[in-house]
Amino acid sequence: MKSSSIHNINTGLIILSCIVAFYIPFELFLFSYGILGPLHYLTEIGWLHKKNYFTKGKYDFLFLALACVVLVYWNYKPPKHYGLTADIILFSLFVSAVFVFIKDWLYRVVIFALALLFIGFLNNVPHYFTWIAIFLPTIIHVFIFTWAFMLYGTLKEKSWQGALSILVLVACSIILFTIQPHGLNYEVSDYSQKSYRQFTELNYRLINFFNMDQLTDIKQIFTANAGFVIMRFIAFAYTYHYLNWFSKTSVIKWHLVPKRTLFITIGLWLVSIVLYIYDYNLGLEVLFFLSFLHVFLEFPLNVVSFTGIGKEVLALRRSKS
Repeated sequence: MKSSSIHNINTGLIILSCIVAFYIPFELFLFSYGILGPLHYLTEIGWLHKKNYFTKGKYDFLFLALACVVLVYWNYKPPKHYGLTADIILFSLFVSAVFVFIKDWLYRVVIFALALLFIGFLNNVPHYFTWIAIFLPTIIHVFIFTWAFMLYGTLKEKSWQGALSILVLVACSIILFTIQPHGLNYEVSDYSQKSYRQFTELNYRLINFFNMDQLTDIKQIFTANAGFVIMRFIAFAYTYHYLNWFSKTSVIKWHLVPKRTLFITIGLWLVSIVLYIYDYNLGLEVLFFLSFLHVFLEFPLNVVSFTGIGKEVLALRRSKS
């Protein structure tokens, strides 16, 4: 399939995601996260493995996987009066940048030490935990990193259709925030509230951080207008994040794997769907490691995307000068 056709499809998927998110945001998110999410994790990890995770070393990914194991363990058995979630995530991001550019372990160790000192300083910065532990693996991962991935590809191809997709993505995001109609008679069902309870902290912090409303109870995200507005954006960002991945099958070719791997992937995906249908919160707990693992293993690709954007922009400036 031609890249122009893929960009046009993506533009349509962006608009579709926006429309559905506007009317049934909680339901759309739960569907996308439970059905599309696991297949995305499994196929992306397989594709990243073929690409050696975009790092210099063959086994660099093992460090990121180990960091994810520690994070999951810390999440379920956290020591009292001490949090490490944000530090693990940010250190893994710094480490990923080092893995992308540097192979010599002497330089790596020195930079790792400096990164730890820098992270120690950041612990005293306001909103550090919110941005790193809450926003980075969620909304930044599915929206900002997806945007960067799209922009990098568009700049390389010099495609106006790709640029249009990016503009539509931004426009839809703005629309979801600015258009706040009342009287839609939208109510969040008890099932949706129960299934979404492990994500409520994200909504609550986004609403309060951007001063959209002064909520006094986290359950107000299911009834307040600000709760609906922020949920529309979250549902839109997550849904398109997954659809963007699947729409680029002919370009990324993540499906070109041995049949045995493909069957295992489909089998695990079907099991995950059954878990979510049986008990959504059970599915979240069982797949918690996999969901975070794909975030950690994608960090090097995110670094490559942003550095690639910088190189393409500089190349454009040189060509015009």
